[in-house]
Amino acid sequence: MILGVQVKPNAKQTRVVGWADERTVILAIAAPPVDGKANDEVVRFLARTLGLPKSSVTVERGTTSRTKHIALPDGTPLDALRLAP
Repeated sequence: MILGVQVKPNAKQTRVVGWADERTVILAIAAPPVDGKANDEVVRFLARTLGLPKSSVTVERGTTSRTKHIALPDGTPLDALRLAP
């Protein structure tokens, strides 16, 4: 499954800001958009929040963009993102 992510880098903490639509989450990321640090933080945060291994969360498109397509295992429930503070 593909999850759309809109990234707002350089935040004080990594957190879910809201949802742009049913399949696109908006994340504030506590990392700069330099040398892939923001991408690494997106993967780490999504894996931890969704209870997945980091190896199963990959950036498919948008590595240099604020809008990313993240590949997750099929059937991954996104409820934890909806409830994340």
